[in-house]
Amino acid sequence: QLKLVESGGGSVQAGGSLRLSCAASLNTARNRCMGWFRQAPVKQREGVAVLNTVLDPYGGNPYYADSVKGRFTVSQGNDKNTLYLQMDSLKPEDTAMYYCAARRDVSFCSAGTWAQIDTYYYWGQGTQVTVSS
Repeated sequence: QLKLVESGGGSVQAGGSLRLSCAASLNTARNRCMGWFRQAPVKQREGVAVLNTVLDPYGGNPYYADSVKGRFTVSQGNDKNTLYLQMDSLKPEDTAMYYCAARRDVSFCSAGTWAQIDTYYYWGQGTQVTVSS
């Protein structure tokens, strides 16, 4: 069982920055596809950014939604057990509950499927990000 715990959400004005963290207990020798999703009120949950934790067999690591490219950066801590989402140039439309998610052990992200919600088995409890104009 993999437990994911997010932190770092909060309120910020448009143009500001936040960094989200996701603490996990991973087998750091085995690749897993994991990353960040978000859900705004009355909207469907959507993929934000994911990465392969060890290997990059398809050469596309990491993967980003078009709406956040150039503004958000997903990365791992040096111990490989913490996932980060650095969010810069935040916009009001980034307001949402942000979730850390991971696929089952020994899994890979790829361009065609990385944002498919139902391929992620483990989810954190979420952390709220609110961006005011």
